[in-house]
Amino acid sequence: MEKSNQLTMQTTKAQHFFRILLGAFMVVAGIGHLTFQRAEFQAQVPNWIPLSKDLVVILSGVMEVALGASIIFWKRERIKAGMALALFYVLVFPGNIAQYLNGTNAFGLDTDGARLGRLFFQPVLVVWALWSTGALAYLISHNLRRK
Repeated sequence: MEKSNQLTMQTTKAQHFFRILLGAFMVVAGIGHLTFQRAEFQAQVPNWIPLSKDLVVILSGVMEVALGASIIFWKRERIKAGMALALFYVLVFPGNIAQYLNGTNAFGLDTDGARLGRLFFQPVLVVWALWSTGALAYLISHNLRRK
């Protein structure tokens, strides 16, 4: 008998709502990366990244659209998509740190306090991605079964 690679976990109506909301937010943000907010997103790319800022913004925009659409529509793999989105938030966090350290104004974050506050929102996005897709419950239950 073939073992399935599909991860499953029941989610509530609240999780479903917040998963759709987060997915829509990601699709819109990704479209912004590719179009009307491209320059603002370029301002957040750390100077130490060895690629052009425009390329980084385009690639991250494509990833945001793909991840957002995945958590909305790819029900069979929503837990994996949630984990991938959480990882994406961790990987782009250096851009938020660079924006704070360099004092870069973008997205209305034009004070050190506003830029610092944004740093504390990134962990919220990580937990939101994991919780709303059922990945958090899966990881907790999987970890508890190992003990």
